[in-house]
Amino acid sequence: MPVLEREPAKDCRGSNVLPKVPVPDLKQTLDTYLRCVKLLVPEAQFQKTKTIVDKFAKPGGVGEILQKKLLERREKTENWVYDYWLEDMYLNNRLALPVNSSPVLVFPKQSFRSREDSLRFAAHLILGVMEYKALLDARSLPPDYARGQQGGTELCMEQYYRLFTSYRRPGLKQDSLITQSSAGANKTQDPGHIIVACKNQFFALNLMEKSRRLNESDVLSQLLKISKMAENAEERLPPIGLLTSDGRTEWAQARDALLKDPVNRESLGVIEQCVCVVCLDEPTGVQPTDSNRALLMLHGGGHDQNGANRWYDKSMQFVVGADGVCGVVCEHSPFEGIVLVQCTEYLLKYMTGSPSKLSRGSSVTELPAPRRLPWKCSPQVQGMLASSAENLHRLVKNLDMEVFTFRAYGKEFIKKQKMSPDAYAQVALQLAFYRCNGRMVSTYESAATRRFREGRVDNIRSATPEALDFVKAMTDERASTQDSEKMERLKKAIDAQTDYTKMAITGMGIDNHLLGLREIAKELKMDTPDVFTDETYQLGHQFILSTSQVPTTVDMFCCYGPVVPNGYGACYNPQAEHILFCVSSFRECTATSSLVLVKALEQALMDMKDLCNKCHTGSREKGAAKPATPRK
Repeated sequence: MPVLEREPAKDCRGSNVLPKVPVPDLKQTLDTYLRCVKLLVPEAQFQKTKTIVDKFAKPGGVGEILQKKLLERREKTENWVYDYWLEDMYLNNRLALPVNSSPVLVFPKQSFRSREDSLRFAAHLILGVMEYKALLDARSLPPDYARGQQGGTELCMEQYYRLFTSYRRPGLKQDSLITQSSAGANKTQDPGHIIVACKNQFFALNLMEKSRRLNESDVLSQLLKISKMAENAEERLPPIGLLTSDGRTEWAQARDALLKDPVNRESLGVIEQCVCVVCLDEPTGVQPTDSNRALLMLHGGGHDQNGANRWYDKSMQFVVGADGVCGVVCEHSPFEGIVLVQCTEYLLKYMTGSPSKLSRGSSVTELPAPRRLPWKCSPQVQGMLASSAENLHRLVKNLDMEVFTFRAYGKEFIKKQKMSPDAYAQVALQLAFYRCNGRMVSTYESAATRRFREGRVDNIRSATPEALDFVKAMTDERASTQDSEKMERLKKAIDAQTDYTKMAITGMGIDNHLLGLREIAKELKMDTPDVFTDETYQLGHQFILSTSQVPTTVDMFCCYGPVVPNGYGACYNPQAEHILFCVSSFRECTATSSLVLVKALEQALMDMKDLCNKCHTGSREKGAAKPATPRK
């Protein structure tokens, strides 16, 4: 994904209205589609697909009818693909949110000396959230501008205004994304309440009491009260948060059962209206390596650790573990990872840049205690809780995660080769996967479309014919291919990836267009066109490699799980002198192994550097290459 930069703005409310996302040319999309899938299927299957596509594309055919309807839809809507995309990508997905959908940010391990120390950290973080939310409510956040590919363009900011106002409500067949309106610029307005999860209990902490906004001392005092209240085993209630970790249909059924009691209805309402969730986690006793902290952030370690101390429907959950394991869990449907990163970097910089303002003289004792949210659990709900606990346990056991830092070089070396670091990393992933499996697979890399009104993402299909030519030169045809030819193929692979990136970020990608054609056919109550029932289309949308570049300017990293049972999640963070990779897979699939792919990726990056140095395409680095090592 192209990187962002922040620039001071005069007033984002007065900025120019962004253009609408275009509808790409039908022939261009179908030609690109055929080019992308040709290397994924046998020749006979490809020829069958080509016949289907040619029929779809013929003059006066189904394709032209649907294209015309899409162009009409573009005229009537702010963003013709937004609703189609949101439902297809998120709201129709029935998988559990943890691991399968919700990405996380993992902070550096904190060195807390005591439980109160961790609560001080949480109080300081909450004050940062209040300050950032005030900027959002006043709509005074300066706009983002793109850099990298097609740099300098102002970007749509709407995703930011959903950070603290959104909630994903489960449905039996389709979820709903509920977004409250922002508060506006009135600084005396009630900043609302947060939900604090502690020992699997949920507490409502008002950020204003007696017409006064809470200061840091007040928030710490309230967190201390919550910690003490949660210790009382006699008042402890069932771990209702577990239900939100289950499949979406299962959680919708459980929620319907809860709603039968007015006590539960009120508690659910309080949670759905909150600004964010702050999870005060118990120590796990697990060695806090990067990989283990990533796992704990993704699923909480299961029901017997902190897996029930979550409410996964809320868009922002800040995790503060007493053992220093901290981070953010994000419900992905309202916004993209780069928006999550920008917000979180602001909060971490706030915490390091503004000293803690804890004062002993505050009249904190006068504050009413936060309210524990009550629950009434029928035997039916108790049975559902047991089932959710078992399902989360299975997910925890299944996830395989490797976080490692490649230290031999970083993006500065790649730039000296006059290559895009993102494109270079993508080609390395293709080489690594091919070495492990002897084939190319459908690959997803998110491409921001925020140059357009309400833009989200399209897909960069990184498994290109040029990438295949390069990986074959480095593997099957290695002995018979000269280094100069390998280098030429590497350059072509990088160029193809870069060109596809430009196409996707300027609204010319094929995935959203094909989705729009498919969905508008449904709206017209047409039989599903053959192009969308063809097995090649199904295979081309099984993203065995789900990838994303998520760069950070502070010491933290992003990770997520695979999107298919036999796939990998591969998130990477290129820095000047190293590249951090987070690779995930499922243990139940014998064809995947996160460690095996990481080792192949390390070898691919070393081989690509050796090739660049042999061919003198850039300045050689002085000294021997440092080995790639897992982060501890």
